[in-house]
Amino acid sequence: MEAGSSSGGSSAGGVVSDQGREEKQKEMREKLSEVCGVGEEEEEEEDDDKSNGIASGFVPGPLVSLKEQIDKDKDDESLRRWKEKLLGCLENDLNGQMEPEVKFHSIGIISDDFGEISTPLTVDENQIDRVLFTLKEGSRYQLKLAFSVLHNIVSGLTYSNTVWKGGLQVDQSNGMLGTFAPNKEPYVHTLEEETTPSGLLARGIYSAKLKFEDDDRRSHMELQYTFEIKKGS
Repeated sequence: MEAGSSSGGSSAGGVVSDQGREEKQKEMREKLSEVCGVGEEEEEEEDDDKSNGIASGFVPGPLVSLKEQIDKDKDDESLRRWKEKLLGCLENDLNGQMEPEVKFHSIGIISDDFGEISTPLTVDENQIDRVLFTLKEGSRYQLKLAFSVLHNIVSGLTYSNTVWKGGLQVDQSNGMLGTFAPNKEPYVHTLEEETTPSGLLARGIYSAKLKFEDDDRRSHMELQYTFEIKKGS
C-alpha cells in the first residue's frame, strides 16, 4: 500500500509515482508470499517505542490549559478576541482541564469500487472480526475520519495503520494529521491514498490496527478492524 500521487503534477512526477507504486506492490507481494501456508492468525504487537515520525529525544513544552492560554493576554483585547476566535469561542469548554481529548465519530472509506461508506465509532468488540469493507485487488482507496477535539489544543496528532495477513505483518503506514484546537464542529480528515496489492496471494481476509497519538505520546484511539481483498473484475 502506498500514498497516491497529487493531481496536476508533471509527467516526470507521474513516472516516479508509478515506479514507487510498483516497488511497494513488489515488496508487499514478497511479504504476502511468506504468508502462504500459515495457519492460525496471530497478530504481532507493534513496538511501543516506535517514534511515529517524532524525533528521538524530542521533549514537548509544558501543557497549559485553554483558559490559561486565553487569560494570558487578557489585557490585550484584540489579541484575546483573536485567540477566542481561533480556539472556537468555547466558553463552555474553558474549565481548566489540561488534557486534550480527541473523540472519533466515524471511519469511512472512499473507493472507485463503491463510492463512499461510513461506519460509526466506536466499533463494538464483538464486531472487530466483522469485515469492515471489501476491495478489489489493485484498487485505490482512502480512509476518512471525523473527530472532535475537546478541552485543549492537541499538538502533532499522528496515525499509524498496521496490516496483517495470516499472522504476518504485510504493511505499515504512518502520517501526520496536524495540530487542532477545540472546535464546536467536528474535523473531517482524509488519509493518504493507498492501493491494494494484486495477485492470488493478495486475496483474502486482512486484520489491521489504526492508532492515533499526539506529541506527548498520548494515545487517543486504537481501532482494530478487518477487511477483505477479492479478485478484480
